[in-house]
Amino acid sequence: MNEHYEKWDELAPRGLALIGFGVSVLGEAIAAKGNKKGFLRWFLSGLVGLIALNAGVSIFGEAVKHRTLYEIDVQKLRESDKVETV
Repeated sequence: MNEHYEKWDELAPRGLALIGFGVSVLGEAIAAKGNKKGFLRWFLSGLVGLIALNAGVSIFGEAVKHRTLYEIDVQKLRESDKVETV
């Protein structure tokens, strides 16, 4: 199996899960602020939510990069097969 495909297959679900977790924690922080909870509670949970969200976007972006490199490799293989058969 192609190394770029394996990296994509590993990173994409992790990135998406981390994005979902970050959005969920961030939503909880927004609700805590709206319910007039203590500053430290909503601030720290919001901070953790933003960190998780940004980490998830970064990991998913890396997965997209590897998927693109995989697709380029596949396209090169198809083109080389066409040249050999002609």
